[in-house]
Amino acid sequence: MVKPFEDKFGTFVPPSERGWDSTRIYIADDSDNRREIDCLLEKGVELYQIRNFQEAIKILQKALELYRSHQDLNGEGRTLGGLGIAYYALGNYSEAIACSHQSLAISRQMLDRTTERQALSNLGNSFRHLGDYNRSIEYNQQSLSVARETQDPRSEMAALNNLGMAYKAMGDSLHAIHCYQRALVIARDQQDLTTEAQVLRNMGNAHHAIGNYTQTILCYEHLLGIVRQLPNREAELQALKNLASVCYTAGDPYKAIAYNEQRLALARRLKDLRTQAKALEHLAGICENLAKYQQAIDYYEQHLAVVRQLKDAELEQQTLANLRTACYSIGDFDRASQY
Repeated sequence: MVKPFEDKFGTFVPPSERGWDSTRIYIADDSDNRREIDCLLEKGVELYQIRNFQEAIKILQKALELYRSHQDLNGEGRTLGGLGIAYYALGNYSEAIACSHQSLAISRQMLDRTTERQALSNLGNSFRHLGDYNRSIEYNQQSLSVARETQDPRSEMAALNNLGMAYKAMGDSLHAIHCYQRALVIARDQQDLTTEAQVLRNMGNAHHAIGNYTQTILCYEHLLGIVRQLPNREAELQALKNLASVCYTAGDPYKAIAYNEQRLALARRLKDLRTQAKALEHLAGICENLAKYQQAIDYYEQHLAVVRQLKDAELEQQTLANLRTACYSIGDFDRASQY
C-alpha cells in the first residue's frame, strides 16, 4: 500500500506557529543597549523566517546572554522560545525541549500567554518526534487550552492540528480525525486556504491509515481543489499522485488513470521530466494490469522517450524489458524484437 503524503518531518505547523511575532518585542527602556538587544532578537526572527536556522540560533544566543545580563525576563523568555522553535526546525528536539521548558517557566511567571502557548506547542511537537506521545498530547492539550482562554482561533486551529498528529502517531486515527475536523471548521471560518489544505491532507492521511478510502478520496479531492487556487504546482502534483494511488487501492483503476493523466499533463507544462516518467510508468502498469496491452505499450514508449532524455540507463533497460513483455502479451513478436 502506498503511504500518501509523506512529510519530511511529519509535522504541519501553520503560519501562526512557525515563528514569533517580532512586533511584540519588549523594550524595557530607552537606552541604546536595550534597543540593541531588541534589534538582535528581531534579527534572529528574520533569519528564522528565511530558514537560516543556524545563523538565527547564533544571533538568538547572543540576545539571550544580553537579556540575562540586564535581568530582562520578558526578553529572556521570548528568546528562549525562539531558540526552541529554531532548534525544532533543525530536528534537534532535545535542545528544542530544553529551551522551550525554560521559556515556559518564565512566560508563566511573567503572564505572557502568547509565549506560553508557543512553548507548549513546541514541546508537544518535539515530544511527538521523540516518540513520547503521552507527553506530546499533554502539552498540545495545554496549548489548546491557552489558545481558547485567550480567544485566539488561529492558535486553536494549530493546536488541534498538532494534537491530531500526536494521536495519529500513536495509532489513534479516530481521535486524530476528530481533532482535524474541529481544526477544519476554524480554517474555513478564517478563510485560510493554506491551513485548510494542510488539515485536509492530514485528515485524509488519518482516514487512509484505517483503510477508509472513500473518505480519504473526499479529503484529497477537496485538497486538490484548494491547491489549484494557490501558487503551488508541486502541491498539485502531489495531490494528483496520491489521489491516483488511493483510487487504485480502492479498486477504481479508471479514476486512477484519470488522475495520473492530469498529473502527466501538469508535469509536461512544468517540464518536470522525473514526474513525467513516474506518471507514465504508473499509467502503463495500470493498463497492463487491466489487460489493455496496446495502451500500456503506448505509455511505455512515451516513458522510454522521457527516460532517454533523463539519460538514466538503468531505467531505460527496465522500460525496454517492460515493452518486450507487453508486446509478447499481444503476440506482437516482431515489435518486441525491436526493443
